[in-house]
Amino acid sequence: MLTLIFKRLLGALPNLFGIVLITFLLTRALPGDPAAFFAGPSGTQEAVAEVREKLGLNKSLPEQFWIYLKSLAKGDLGNALSTGQPVAKELITRLPASLELVLASLLFAVVIAIPLGIAAARHPNSWVDHTCRLITTAGVSLPTFFTGLLLAYVFYFLLGWAPSPIGRLDPYLSSPPNITGFYTLDSLLAGNGPLFIASLKQMILPVLTLGIFVLAPLARMTRASMLSVLSADFIRTARASGLSPTTVLVRYAFRNALLPVITTLGMVFSFLLGMSVIVEKVFAWPGVGSFALEALVASDYAPVQGFVLTMAVLYTLLNLLIDVLYVVIDPRVRLES
Repeated sequence: MLTLIFKRLLGALPNLFGIVLITFLLTRALPGDPAAFFAGPSGTQEAVAEVREKLGLNKSLPEQFWIYLKSLAKGDLGNALSTGQPVAKELITRLPASLELVLASLLFAVVIAIPLGIAAARHPNSWVDHTCRLITTAGVSLPTFFTGLLLAYVFYFLLGWAPSPIGRLDPYLSSPPNITGFYTLDSLLAGNGPLFIASLKQMILPVLTLGIFVLAPLARMTRASMLSVLSADFIRTARASGLSPTTVLVRYAFRNALLPVITTLGMVFSFLLGMSVIVEKVFAWPGVGSFALEALVASDYAPVQGFVLTMAVLYTLLNLLIDVLYVVIDPRVRLES
């Protein structure tokens, strides 16, 4: 197992280097001059040149990239010009907000999609199957920004059931003690029930927005994988042996259908990381996505590069976790690796 983990981490290093290089080149290719932006509309040419020299933008691209690599080796992601804070500090502060939203959305999608896919596979062409197809079609057809705006309009503006989409908490409430960075968990650990309810209510609409989209591929893959396994010979043998339907379904069918579902789970998690940028902007969620988007508008290179690198590391760790789950679910994978 340790050898497998080491090989995966070692193999990820060239990918991470490629992501760092491509992100660096793309940020420099984008229109806009950060020096002119931060010098202001009334800044003179001398002021812009002074800012460029201070930021190191007057050097050639190879020199800038070499300086950036040396800073990365020291764990320095640079400073965010828009906030004046180190990028690493901003990412550490804002990352729990994004992860709380993404993980809650993934949990919501898993709880709904997997039972729905199993039920649709057990009763093909039934009303359950048709409902599953309808939900998956709607989920992949609706853009996330449209779903978020629609949910906010209906449940906040028209019905008044949801709180205002203005962040993680109502402005009149104080945030819980910073233990994990997840407001829901921190409020529970602090024993503050009303704050937990308030933070949970703020999450409902953005979680629904993200969860509806990723629910579709999960339910579809679960249904297809279960249909394939339920028609296999060993399932018929298990049923003929007198095993209970629950044992056949859970122990034999679902476990053998789980590997494609786990693969899809890793894919949709990466989708969530990308889509959270839009959803955070729609619901004024103070996560790393909104931070990177604001930096991109301001032509602030360091936060954008730090955001992409952080997402790449998270995706690498996720792939490693999936590989470990493969070995746990099916020990034969260890022999093949």
